Amino acid sequence: MSTVNIANVTVLDNPAPFLSPFQFEISYECVTPLKDDLEWKLIYVGSAEDETYDQLLESVLVGPVNVGNYRFVLQADPPDPSKIREEDIIGVTVLLLTCSYLGQEFVRVGYYVNNDYGDEQLREEPPQKVLIDTVQRNILSDKPRVTKFPINFHPEHAESGEEPPPPHHPAEVDPHEDDSSSPPDHLLDNQEP
Repeated sequence: MSTVNIANVTVLDNPAPFLSPFQFEISYECVTPLKDDLEWKLIYVGSAEDETYDQLLESVLVGPVNVGNYRFVLQADPPDPSKIREEDIIGVTVLLLTCSYLGQEFVRVGYYVNNDYGDEQLREEPPQKVLIDTVQRNILSDKPRVTKFPINFHPEHAESGEEPPPPHHPAEVDPHEDDSSSPPDHLLDNQEP
């Protein structure tokens, strides 16, 4: 069991217009007190092929973190459509919610996001240039992909000769293991295929 465990993430205001802010209600528990803040980030993957189109939408520090249960709402501006290739705006992409401690990411929650026109006629006959004001986003919040990474939450113990943490091996937790319709993993891992 990790020092910090996410109990629940609720996507608020979903589906919503593409240009609406993102809102996530995050609940987590801490089982041992931490000296430093947790860093939560929300990243929009602008292209499955090229991570230079990824946009950091928000980065917040939350602390102090003592033993107990916590809940907060993370709100972030939408991605800047001018920084996304026109051909990548409509369709499926990924949104990543990460949490780090002392610069070490220990959990990543990935969501598939479907961006499409709200109007049926525009879906059937899309215009040559994307009409961003009419694009709707739908975060597939019932199928998050959670990846956990072991980290050392108490590096001061390592200096005193205590056992170091295990090597960095991510452990994926997929609440829908039998879901064979999942898109490729490389989108959530933010790596090229």
